[in-house]
Amino acid sequence: MAATRSGGDATMPQPAQGHSLPDFGRHLKPEPCTLVIFGGSGDLAHRKLVPALYNLLLDGVLPPNYAVLGIGRKPLSDLDFRASSRDGVVKYSRQELAESKWGDFERRLFYLSGAIDDSTSYGKIRARLEKIEADLKLPGHRIFYLAIPSTSFATACEGLQRAGLTHPPDDTAPCSRVIVEKPIGHDLASARQINATIGSVFDESQIFRIDHYLGKETVQNLLVLRFANSIFEPIWNHKYIDHVQITVSEAEGVGTRATYYEGSGALRDMMQNHILQLLCLVAMEPPYSLDPDVVRNARIDVLRGLRPIAGKDVEHFTVRAQYSRGKVHGIEIPGYRREAGIHPDSTTETYAALKLFVENWRWAGVPFYLRTGKAMPKRASEIAVQFKDIPQILFNTNPAAPLAPNVLTLRIQPEEGLSLRIISKVPGSKARTNPVEMDFKYGDVFAAPSPEAYERLLLDVMAGDASLFMRRDAVEASWAWITDILEGWAQQSLRSLPEYQAGTWGPVEADRLIQNDGRTWRTL
Repeated sequence: MAATRSGGDATMPQPAQGHSLPDFGRHLKPEPCTLVIFGGSGDLAHRKLVPALYNLLLDGVLPPNYAVLGIGRKPLSDLDFRASSRDGVVKYSRQELAESKWGDFERRLFYLSGAIDDSTSYGKIRARLEKIEADLKLPGHRIFYLAIPSTSFATACEGLQRAGLTHPPDDTAPCSRVIVEKPIGHDLASARQINATIGSVFDESQIFRIDHYLGKETVQNLLVLRFANSIFEPIWNHKYIDHVQITVSEAEGVGTRATYYEGSGALRDMMQNHILQLLCLVAMEPPYSLDPDVVRNARIDVLRGLRPIAGKDVEHFTVRAQYSRGKVHGIEIPGYRREAGIHPDSTTETYAALKLFVENWRWAGVPFYLRTGKAMPKRASEIAVQFKDIPQILFNTNPAAPLAPNVLTLRIQPEEGLSLRIISKVPGSKARTNPVEMDFKYGDVFAAPSPEAYERLLLDVMAGDASLFMRRDAVEASWAWITDILEGWAQQSLRSLPEYQAGTWGPVEADRLIQNDGRTWRTL
């Protein structure tokens, strides 16, 4: 599925005259293809995938010819699937449903009922695909999206291979690509097993391990912020940066995900993938090009440079806790161990905080503080880079009231943007100072709303651009580091975890983790 370059995007601001925007994948135009969604009747397809495709259509970046085939256990007809898809677009699309566009879109949506573990399903899938592709004159390029539990990845891949639905990477044959959702494994051993199974069917160049955080506009902007602005990169090191905080907070409790969450916990659910990937983008060295593997090589070097947290080190560098009964936005939330489906003696963490170090020349001695939790005061994700204090002279002479430090903050959700805190003089005859925020919001500066993460990521798969996807070695490197912590926790054999009241920012133990270094968590 070769990619060609398209013209400018009308939703993007135009460059100043005499200059051009660098092309780092945004203008790749994919060729016609068929997207096959395993789990087509599920929540992800309904809320994210189909609305994302519809928005790509409205933006004029979908290939001129395409099809979508949903595969699921529910006995739906094509008409049922189209009606359900319309409902998903109405409820969850960032752009309103346009009747003039919907008719052409829905006639390319198809559905086939079948079970992943039923070997006869794959012959039916092949027959249905061949008919759809013949009717729509599609060339046979196929993308298989595995929106299913990771325990079913092997069954699905092997079934596709036996049915002759996969092809090795070859310019003369229709292309086959596979998208797999997290979690990829439960620990290092299971991640290796899943990767080996998928790798026995698909070449690594055909595998796209998706992490929707990497599709968010602010996350993508990290590369631009660092490497397209001369003011930041010279000070992006241990000489000028005091520490970095990365926070991903969720307001809701476990809710309907209790069964999954009880076997996962905050460290596996958020830290191993989303937050470590954010860390990699913050801490990576400048890549020498924007080639996907060059960028991914730079990211994995960060993972390989993480100081291990193993054995008794977990007592000093990690905190885990569970939420207790409380209110979030006026809604009563029971304690975690009182949630339906949770064992009353559970020691699964709903909150995790880590202090870690990247052991290389750039980051020597700079602590990174990472935290994530459920039932917190608000849903928010941000990266905060705090710079070192200025000398205690001139405007910073009072040790009892030091100046607030400069902080560069990247807001990932819910409102994408960035801000820089600086010190300014207060108007008047006295030499008084005050911290002020220089604030940039995507919604205020750019006329069009930012594309949803899945829009960018689906388009990249169609174009064959793997820059924002995790490579096998990165998945296993992150699990290797996280597994040390999991094993350290297992050695503690705790009967219960510290608690924090639902609607608060976490346990006192997490406050101590950072306060022992003379620092404090940011209030989002």
